Amino acid sequence: MGRLGATELILILGIALVIFGPAKLPEIGKAFGKSIREFKDNVNKTDEPENKEN
Repeated sequence: MGRLGATELILILGIALVIFGPAKLPEIGKAFGKSIREFKDNVNKTDEPENKEN
């Protein structure tokens, strides 16, 4: 599976716009970004104690 190009990203955004509508897309993007940020923070927190013990 290769990388996504501009055409594929536009197609995905268009489908999301049709399914969710223009009012919901900013809320979905914000929730998605928050989820990724929290995941990264939790991954980094689990790595810290192991590094401090060694």
